[in-house]
Amino acid sequence: MLIPLTPDDPLELGEFRLAGRLGEGGQGVVYLAHDRMGRPVAVKLLSSGDPETRARLARELSAMESVASFCTAAVLTASAEGRRPYVVSEYIEGPSLHERVRDRGPLSGGELERLFVGTATALAAIHAAGVVHRDFKPSNVLLGPDGPRVVDPRRPCSRKRRRSRLLGTRTAEVNPSSAPPRRGPRRQLAAGDKFRRRRPNTRALS
Repeated sequence: MLIPLTPDDPLELGEFRLAGRLGEGGQGVVYLAHDRMGRPVAVKLLSSGDPETRARLARELSAMESVASFCTAAVLTASAEGRRPYVVSEYIEGPSLHERVRDRGPLSGGELERLFVGTATALAAIHAAGVVHRDFKPSNVLLGPDGPRVVDPRRPCSRKRRRSRLLGTRTAEVNPSSAPPRRGPRRQLAAGDKFRRRRPNTRALS
Protein backbone atom coordinates (compact mmCIF):
# COMPACT_ATOMS: atom_id res chain seq x y z
CA MET A 1 0.00 0.00 0.00
CA LEU A 2 1.44 3.34 -1.09
CA ILE A 3 1.23 6.12 1.50
CA PRO A 4 1.22 9.75 0.29
CA LEU A 5 4.32 11.83 0.91
CA THR A 6 4.30 14.08 3.96
CA PRO A 7 5.30 17.77 3.89
CA ASP A 8 8.65 16.77 5.42
CA ASP A 9 9.48 14.23 2.71
CA PRO A 10 11.77 15.22 -0.17
CA LEU A 11 10.34 15.21 -3.67
CA GLU A 12 13.55 13.96 -5.26
CA LEU A 13 16.71 12.15 -4.23
CA GLY A 14 19.38 12.43 -6.89
CA GLU A 15 17.85 11.44 -10.22
CA PHE A 16 14.93 9.65 -8.55
CA ARG A 17 11.53 11.30 -8.15
CA LEU A 18 9.60 10.08 -5.12
CA ALA A 19 5.99 8.94 -5.58
CA GLY A 20 5.01 7.88 -2.06
CA ARG A 21 5.98 5.98 1.05
CA LEU A 22 6.20 2.19 1.09
CA GLY A 23 7.04 1.93 4.78
CA GLU A 24 9.05 3.22 7.69
CA GLY A 25 11.31 1.45 10.18
CA GLY A 26 14.07 2.03 12.67
CA GLN A 27 16.68 2.70 9.98
CA GLY A 28 14.66 5.12 7.89
CA VAL A 29 11.85 5.55 5.35
CA VAL A 30 11.38 3.49 2.19
CA TYR A 31 9.85 5.28 -0.82
CA LEU A 32 8.53 4.22 -4.18
CA ALA A 33 10.37 6.31 -6.75
CA HIS A 34 11.00 6.43 -10.50
CA ASP A 35 14.20 6.98 -12.42
CA ARG A 36 14.56 9.26 -15.44
CA MET A 37 13.20 6.51 -17.69
CA GLY A 38 10.11 6.10 -15.51
CA ARG A 39 11.17 2.74 -14.10
CA PRO A 40 10.05 2.04 -10.50
CA VAL A 41 12.64 1.60 -7.76
CA ALA A 42 12.63 1.48 -3.97
CA VAL A 43 14.61 4.20 -2.20
CA LYS A 44 15.55 3.87 1.46
CA LEU A 45 16.45 7.19 3.07
CA LEU A 46 18.36 6.58 6.27
CA SER A 47 17.28 8.45 9.36
CA SER A 48 20.83 9.43 10.31
CA GLY A 49 23.90 10.58 8.43
CA ASP A 50 26.50 10.36 11.19
CA PRO A 51 29.94 8.83 10.46
CA GLU A 52 29.05 5.55 12.18
CA THR A 53 25.93 5.11 10.05
CA ARG A 54 27.84 5.88 6.84
CA ALA A 55 30.59 3.41 7.75
CA ARG A 56 28.04 0.69 8.55
CA LEU A 57 26.24 1.36 5.27
CA ALA A 58 29.49 0.94 3.35
CA ARG A 59 30.15 -2.41 5.04
CA GLU A 60 26.62 -3.66 4.41
CA LEU A 61 26.67 -2.65 0.75
CA SER A 62 30.01 -4.38 0.26
CA ALA A 63 28.65 -7.58 1.81
CA MET A 64 25.42 -7.42 -0.22
CA GLU A 65 27.39 -7.56 -3.48
CA SER A 66 27.90 -11.27 -2.83
CA VAL A 67 24.22 -12.08 -2.19
CA ALA A 68 22.43 -13.81 -5.06
CA SER A 69 19.93 -11.42 -6.66
CA PHE A 70 17.18 -14.04 -6.93
CA CYS A 71 16.57 -14.08 -3.18
CA THR A 72 16.45 -10.38 -2.28
CA ALA A 73 15.98 -6.94 -3.83
CA ALA A 74 19.13 -6.08 -5.76
CA VAL A 75 20.88 -2.86 -4.78
CA LEU A 76 21.10 -0.58 -7.84
CA THR A 77 23.00 2.38 -6.42
CA ALA A 78 23.59 4.28 -3.20
CA SER A 79 24.63 7.75 -2.12
CA ALA A 80 26.53 8.65 1.03
CA GLU A 81 26.59 12.32 0.07
CA GLY A 82 24.31 14.93 1.56
CA ARG A 83 22.82 15.17 5.01
CA ARG A 84 21.28 11.67 4.95
CA PRO A 85 22.50 8.69 2.89
CA TYR A 86 20.08 6.69 0.77
CA VAL A 87 20.06 3.32 -0.98
CA VAL A 88 18.25 2.56 -4.25
CA SER A 89 17.17 -1.02 -4.84
CA GLU A 90 15.04 -3.09 -7.16
CA TYR A 91 11.31 -2.55 -6.65
CA ILE A 92 9.49 -5.82 -5.96
CA GLU A 93 5.90 -5.67 -7.20
CA GLY A 94 3.73 -7.43 -4.64
CA PRO A 95 2.60 -7.34 -1.02
CA SER A 96 4.62 -8.27 2.02
CA LEU A 97 3.76 -11.51 3.78
CA HIS A 98 2.33 -9.41 6.61
CA GLU A 99 -0.02 -7.58 4.22
CA ARG A 100 -1.01 -10.80 2.43
CA VAL A 101 -2.07 -12.58 5.64
CA ARG A 102 -3.75 -9.45 7.02
CA ASP A 103 -5.82 -8.85 3.90
CA ARG A 104 -6.58 -12.36 2.65
CA GLY A 105 -5.97 -14.73 5.52
CA PRO A 106 -3.45 -17.57 5.94
CA LEU A 107 -1.70 -19.30 3.07
CA SER A 108 -2.27 -22.98 2.33
CA GLY A 109 -1.37 -25.73 -0.09
CA GLY A 110 1.16 -25.01 -2.82
CA GLU A 111 1.27 -21.31 -2.01
CA LEU A 112 2.42 -22.07 1.53
CA GLU A 113 4.94 -24.67 0.33
CA ARG A 114 6.46 -22.19 -2.13
CA LEU A 115 6.79 -19.68 0.72
CA PHE A 116 8.65 -22.19 2.91
CA VAL A 117 11.01 -23.25 0.12
CA GLY A 118 11.58 -19.71 -1.15
CA THR A 119 12.36 -18.11 2.20
CA ALA A 120 14.58 -21.00 3.32
CA THR A 121 16.53 -20.79 0.05
CA ALA A 122 16.84 -17.01 0.36
CA LEU A 123 18.17 -17.20 3.92
CA ALA A 124 20.67 -19.87 2.93
CA ALA A 125 21.96 -17.65 0.10
CA ILE A 126 22.17 -14.61 2.38
CA HIS A 127 24.09 -16.56 5.03
CA ALA A 128 26.39 -18.07 2.39
CA ALA A 129 27.41 -14.53 1.44
CA GLY A 130 28.43 -13.85 5.05
CA VAL A 131 25.44 -11.64 5.88
CA VAL A 132 23.29 -11.91 9.02
CA HIS A 133 19.71 -10.75 8.48
CA ARG A 134 18.84 -9.87 12.10
CA ASP A 135 15.26 -8.76 11.31
CA PHE A 136 13.56 -11.66 9.52
CA LYS A 137 9.83 -11.05 9.91
CA PRO A 138 6.66 -11.09 7.74
CA SER A 139 7.01 -7.44 6.67
CA ASN A 140 10.50 -8.22 5.30
CA VAL A 141 9.26 -11.04 3.07
CA LEU A 142 7.90 -9.66 -0.22
CA LEU A 143 5.69 -11.90 -2.35
CA GLY A 144 6.90 -10.96 -5.81
CA PRO A 145 5.60 -12.36 -9.11
CA ASP A 146 8.62 -14.67 -9.32
CA GLY A 147 8.42 -15.90 -5.72
CA PRO A 148 9.19 -14.62 -2.23
CA ARG A 149 12.09 -12.22 -1.68
CA VAL A 150 13.71 -11.65 1.72
CA VAL A 151 14.61 -7.97 1.99
CA ASP A 152 16.59 -5.73 4.32
CA PRO A 153 19.50 -7.96 5.42
CA ARG A 154 21.30 -6.01 8.11
CA ARG A 155 24.91 -6.89 8.87
CA PRO A 156 27.95 -8.65 7.40
CA CYS A 157 29.60 -11.32 9.53
CA SER A 158 32.87 -10.45 11.21
CA ARG A 159 35.99 -12.44 10.37
CA LYS A 160 35.69 -14.26 13.68
CA ARG A 161 32.06 -15.15 13.00
CA ARG A 162 32.86 -16.35 9.48
CA ARG A 163 35.67 -18.53 10.81
CA SER A 164 33.43 -20.03 13.48
CA ARG A 165 30.80 -20.73 10.81
CA LEU A 166 33.33 -22.74 8.84
CA LEU A 167 34.17 -24.66 12.02
CA GLY A 168 30.48 -25.25 12.75
CA THR A 169 30.43 -23.26 15.98
CA ARG A 170 28.89 -19.95 14.90
CA THR A 171 26.41 -18.39 17.29
CA ALA A 172 23.31 -16.49 16.29
CA GLU A 173 22.93 -12.72 16.27
CA VAL A 174 19.22 -12.02 16.12
CA ASN A 175 16.64 -9.35 16.67
CA PRO A 176 15.21 -9.75 20.22
CA SER A 177 11.63 -9.83 18.91
CA SER A 178 12.35 -12.91 16.81
CA ALA A 179 14.86 -14.64 19.04
CA PRO A 180 14.34 -18.28 20.09
CA PRO A 181 13.97 -19.05 23.80
CA ARG A 182 17.29 -19.04 25.64
CA ARG A 183 18.51 -22.35 26.98
CA GLY A 184 21.92 -21.19 28.08
CA PRO A 185 24.43 -18.39 27.68
CA ARG A 186 25.01 -19.15 23.97
CA ARG A 187 22.78 -20.23 21.09
CA GLN A 188 23.92 -22.20 18.08
CA LEU A 189 23.04 -20.55 14.78
CA ALA A 190 21.24 -23.56 13.37
CA ALA A 191 18.64 -23.43 16.12
CA GLY A 192 18.24 -19.67 15.81
CA ASP A 193 17.88 -19.83 12.04
CA LYS A 194 15.24 -22.53 12.24
CA PHE A 195 13.30 -20.44 14.75
CA ARG A 196 13.50 -17.27 12.67
CA ARG A 197 12.64 -19.14 9.47
CA ARG A 198 9.63 -20.76 11.18
CA ARG A 199 8.37 -17.48 12.68
CA PRO A 200 7.27 -15.70 9.44
CA ASN A 201 5.95 -18.98 8.01
CA THR A 202 4.01 -19.70 11.19
CA ARG A 203 2.45 -16.26 10.69
CA ALA A 204 1.34 -17.43 7.23
CA LEU A 205 -0.60 -20.26 8.83
CA SER A 206 -2.42 -18.16 11.41
